[in-house]
Amino acid sequence: MALRHAVLAALLDEELSGYQLAKSFDLGVANFWHALPQQLYAELAKLESDGLVTGREVVQDSRPNKRLFQVTEAGLTELERFAAASAKPSFLRDDLLVKVQACDLIDTGEVIADLTERAAFAAAKVELFTSLLEKFRGDRSEEDFLRHGHRIGPYLTCLRGLAFEQGNRDWCERTAAVLRARQAKQVSPNSR
Repeated sequence: MALRHAVLAALLDEELSGYQLAKSFDLGVANFWHALPQQLYAELAKLESDGLVTGREVVQDSRPNKRLFQVTEAGLTELERFAAASAKPSFLRDDLLVKVQACDLIDTGEVIADLTERAAFAAAKVELFTSLLEKFRGDRSEEDFLRHGHRIGPYLTCLRGLAFEQGNRDWCERTAAVLRARQAKQVSPNSR
């Protein structure tokens, strides 16, 4: 997948400015694709140049003018072409896993600190995804929303983000606990 497909998918529901797109990416799309705001602005320019999105200038009285972007028919066709191609499996690349892999032969204090920090970050994301899911559903049950909701794609990707971050949080907490216990055992006088 290229950034262009993630941007096109983020623009499916409404016209967005580059700023709104960056905020939208942060809240929803970031659970499956990370991009910096500068990358998003550059991609919007490319997509517009390629005719996959169209932009229009909105004049504002008390603020600078802004451009709003929406997906064109060519953009929808590109998303359909992308969706028809087989998806490549994802791969996990994570510096923290390299540190844990080496934990038996290095000082684990910093690794434990990294695990604790990552667990806290994941816990915050779990809260965010949980509130987003509630916002998507409104007063409907999840089952009713998934059966009858207008657009369920963002909800389903948010569910994946939630499961991913719950897994991260749980693994980090458990791994930190194991390393703390081993560290305590190594320094206790009875272990010598």
